[in-house]
Amino acid sequence: MSVLVYTESEQGKFKKVALEVASYAKAVANQLGTTVTAVSINASNTSELGKYGVDKVLQVTNSQLENFNANAYANVIKQAVEKESAKVVIVSSSINSKYLAPLLAIGLDAGYASNVVAAPTSTSPFTVKRTAFTNKAFEMCQINTDVKLIGVSKNAYGVFENSASASAEEFSPSIPNFGVTVKSVDKATDKVTIADAEIVVSGGRGLKGPENWGIIEELAEVLGAATACSKPVSDLGWRPHSEHVGQTGKPVASNLYIAIGISGAIQHLAGINASKVKVVINTDPEAPFFKAADYGVVGDAFEVVPKFIEKLKAFKAQQ
Repeated sequence: MSVLVYTESEQGKFKKVALEVASYAKAVANQLGTTVTAVSINASNTSELGKYGVDKVLQVTNSQLENFNANAYANVIKQAVEKESAKVVIVSSSINSKYLAPLLAIGLDAGYASNVVAAPTSTSPFTVKRTAFTNKAFEMCQINTDVKLIGVSKNAYGVFENSASASAEEFSPSIPNFGVTVKSVDKATDKVTIADAEIVVSGGRGLKGPENWGIIEELAEVLGAATACSKPVSDLGWRPHSEHVGQTGKPVASNLYIAIGISGAIQHLAGINASKVKVVINTDPEAPFFKAADYGVVGDAFEVVPKFIEKLKAFKAQQ
């Protein structure tokens, strides 16, 4: 009865969230005195998971699963749980996993705790700490069902090497036809995605127009960050909707979030509250964002950001 973890991958490579949930699963397995079994779907280098405490990998290779389908993926993980008789199942809190987790919980008749930020404080009763009220508070959640499903919040637990010798086993679950066909997938392959980024540089209406977005992109390039924007910016068509972060856009849980020319509407703050360090640059000292920020700069972005970029480049040149 090992702890079972679903490790997300893309184009055959494991995402950072996969390594984080594997690390989390190892901590839970240590508490329970058992092992960690991972489910990988169309991933190549499964031995990599051994570095993070995984003892066995169930390898699923199937062309029908090349594109994410919540029903299909939940069904595959359910079959793996039943095969391993797992009582604790761990997924990430990525967009994909948030789609499949409720389906998986129903299929397993499992209690589901999302946005979990720490290893269980107790295994009897099984109790975990999770964020609530759009990351404004924490709650201690007790899961009383036989099978327990945990969604680990991104960048909350961390990635820890805990070497194990991961054995690999081919796993061929049945794949029902769920009636969904993916016609095409378009991706911005040359950029860091918001979902995977540890640093996000975001711009608002204070940039005055799309023609000024160069300073956002240059700062992001220097930092190895993803670019994002506020809702008004995407509504105006300055930036694509895929970059809109906030309660009505994409949630962000980066290690560093830099907001430039964003006043800080409550919906925007709700979507980025999970970020660990928040920096704001704004000309208005009364902007709501300053109350939520860890660091604030009152100043003109067109003066502050170029100087910031210059200093960062000089610092990197010395490394």
